[in-house]
Amino acid sequence: MSNLSPSGPPMASSPLTRAVLEIDEYASGLGWDRPARLFALVDTARLRAQAPSLKLGEDATAYTPIEQEEIPANKPLDEFLGTIAWPDAVAGCALTVERLMLPPSAEAQVPKDLSGAALNKWVARHPDRQEVRMTVAVLRSGAREAAIRLREKDSPTEVLTGPDLVPGLADALAATFES
Repeated sequence: MSNLSPSGPPMASSPLTRAVLEIDEYASGLGWDRPARLFALVDTARLRAQAPSLKLGEDATAYTPIEQEEIPANKPLDEFLGTIAWPDAVAGCALTVERLMLPPSAEAQVPKDLSGAALNKWVARHPDRQEVRMTVAVLRSGAREAAIRLREKDSPTEVLTGPDLVPGLADALAATFES
């Protein structure tokens, strides 16, 4: 865990970490068993200048997450991300998604011949599986941040944060900024 506050959500040091934790808290309020959600991250100061009537926080270094349209349920996430192109006003993007994960101790048990749906089914039946919500964000500049919340420890003080927690998803999000 990083930067935990004794009573309340984690205290985040960077604007990107604060945005990730804001999205994680939003997703937490919606409950579990939800579809993936995509967010554009825009510079709050720039947004405030362009739309002064919006009620935004005072942090001039912050990013404001703006939820995008629902991700199509019938399209694999990697294919969907491959169709995204962001306008220049978008400083970054974030995605929150629920998945089943195995602890590192169980990785050696994964049958080598499984992939795709068969692997997902095997993980879903594994006794050590854990349900997690991952929120991953990237900026055009290359900065990355992620938050992971375990369903069994569904508390803002139990959220793990770090830039390298979900590298594959961060890479896929970063690719949405490549021309």
